[in-house]
Amino acid sequence: MDLGVQLEPMFGFSYDDMLAVAREAERTGLRAVWLSDHLLLDRRSVDTSCLEAWTALAALARDTTTVRLGTMVACQSYRNPALLAKIAAGVDQMSGGRLDFGIGAGWKELEYTAYGYDFPPPATRVDQLVETLEICTRLWTEERATFIGRHYRIEDAPCAPKPIQDPLPIWIGGRRPRILRVAAKWAHAMNWLPEGGFPTPADVRRGMRDIDEACTAVGRDPETLRRSVFLFAIIGGSEKAANEVVAELAAKAKLTPDEWRNARPGAMVGSPDQVAAILREHAAAGAQDANVRFPYGHDLPMTRLLGEQIAPAVHDAGRTGN
Repeated sequence: MDLGVQLEPMFGFSYDDMLAVAREAERTGLRAVWLSDHLLLDRRSVDTSCLEAWTALAALARDTTTVRLGTMVACQSYRNPALLAKIAAGVDQMSGGRLDFGIGAGWKELEYTAYGYDFPPPATRVDQLVETLEICTRLWTEERATFIGRHYRIEDAPCAPKPIQDPLPIWIGGRRPRILRVAAKWAHAMNWLPEGGFPTPADVRRGMRDIDEACTAVGRDPETLRRSVFLFAIIGGSEKAANEVVAELAAKAKLTPDEWRNARPGAMVGSPDQVAAILREHAAAGAQDANVRFPYGHDLPMTRLLGEQIAPAVHDAGRTGN
């Protein structure tokens, strides 16, 4: 099982904050650093920093050397697909071939409204995602590409430079049946997250069966689609230290620690050994990768524990069947 760190720029990260985590992930041998693609946190967050994801990735591409970088996931609605293809190709070039191209259909209506984007129904956004994938893959592989869809079009369009990686790895995030089928057709990896929160290993087992069914529906060998899960962790040097962070978060939410935990059954909380044991359960359920998010403000020390103590303990855990 390979591990990566998920950062949410909308929580207020400065670039220096993100770079420190990325370099720690790189130093400790974690596979990847992922950035979410959001424009703001909520209606109250007018003064909360939220660096644009691809801008930050381009900077990280030059300020790191080995860790893989990606969006988990880019919103297809926020950029013209041909421009997005150019941006991704440029970041792959600047990183020396370390980009994982994560993309999804988009969901956060507040951002669409605030920034003046149309917010069509879910089925239309998925249609647009499919056309975006068509345009991006053509631009990355053809000398000049033409595509005329219902929503997007390109005509005799070049993309130079091309990505270094051939093919550029596509990761699709989501959970609904049609998105799973889109991933089965287009993606190299599927990042799965259930409705309403972070998954337990039992949730992951069910999700992996859904991915298998989606692959079968489009005629793909399920074993050829890599599986990733989006997880939340509170890692302490000891169980006591982790519980102290739970108490801190619960107090901020005006909850008891037990109430906080009960509302988040998929949260991994504990010492490195305890969190590693839960990750091995996720691997046994079918997850080959995990991108792990930490509570904001604790990212750097928890990244260190994830890379130094947990990653070696789960590296040999892998998909054993669903």
